[in-house]
Amino acid sequence: MTTPTPVSGPHTHAPGGIATDMTWVALALAPATAFGVYLFGWPALNLLLVTVTSALAFEALCLKLARRPLRPALGDGSALVTGLLLALTLPPWAPWWIGMLGAGFALVVGKHVFGGLGQNLFNPAMLARVALLISFPLEMTTWVMPQPLSGAGVPGFLEGLAITFAGAPTPDALTGATVLGQAQTGLSQDLGLSQSLDGVYDPLQQTLGWVPASLGEGSALLLLAGGGLLLARRIIGWEIPLALLGTLALLATAFMLVDPERHAGPGLHLISGGVLLAAFFIATDPVTSPATRAGRLLFGAGCGLLVFVIRTWGGYPEGIAFAILLMNAMTPLIDHYVRPRAFGRNRRGQPLEPAVPETAPDGAGRRP
Repeated sequence: MTTPTPVSGPHTHAPGGIATDMTWVALALAPATAFGVYLFGWPALNLLLVTVTSALAFEALCLKLARRPLRPALGDGSALVTGLLLALTLPPWAPWWIGMLGAGFALVVGKHVFGGLGQNLFNPAMLARVALLISFPLEMTTWVMPQPLSGAGVPGFLEGLAITFAGAPTPDALTGATVLGQAQTGLSQDLGLSQSLDGVYDPLQQTLGWVPASLGEGSALLLLAGGGLLLARRIIGWEIPLALLGTLALLATAFMLVDPERHAGPGLHLISGGVLLAAFFIATDPVTSPATRAGRLLFGAGCGLLVFVIRTWGGYPEGIAFAILLMNAMTPLIDHYVRPRAFGRNRRGQPLEPAVPETAPDGAGRRP
């Protein structure tokens, strides 16, 4: 069987290559991951381990079926990062099979059906999250209030196993709604944001992450710190995060000025949901985003626009996964029309005419 050759990035451009980049991504995600586990306790840790382990297992299975060597592909860290990103976008007390099915869908359908690393059209983690949300809406929209490991009366190790693996019901007293979900529910009942978010939205608590949220989407500060690390190491570029967050903030500001009771401001949009996680860690995936600077700016702006549209008028309170997948589908078109100018050719690909030096008039420059 012929080993497929990657046709799109990532390509090796430094001694460490893909494995080094994936290691830095995992390290940048480590603070937000650790905080999510602390905040939501043993069930969150169980789900994280199941999802990441399943991702590695499905990666090995696909490589085995394709008769490809296991060590290089498993060692590059791409499957681990895919499993980690998927886990961070799941409800922290979701059952174990949500993590396993999601990891299988991400690695098999999202990655290896297209030919493996470097050839997938869609981000595998986002493809799996959308598939899970459509197939299992109840499990994917059940949120819990923070239950820190150091708190009194929180589920212990054995209770955590029962919640994750035995389907133990979550008490109603521990469940809660996300800020985006609460806002959408209030608007559907003709309530203004000031009324529907009263006692629910606290900017400080939202920034710190002490709110019902996905496992790794809570702390805006830790996600910004991780994103800053990737920018400083030049693992990712600035174009997509800036365009995504800037477009979302600009649209939110404009609509808030028109009707503040129906349209949340930029602060709520930027620190709620998975927009920060996606802006720095998911939308910047080099395989599924454009290759040029202008293309990446267009890609990020498209993601920000779609997030705002889905959050404001869509059927789901959060739209980042749908936005990224839609823009992933647009990436080949963007790369086709937004190309860097080739050396010796103009923007339309036509050869440049050589410059003809001016001929000096007769007798010019001669000594008498």
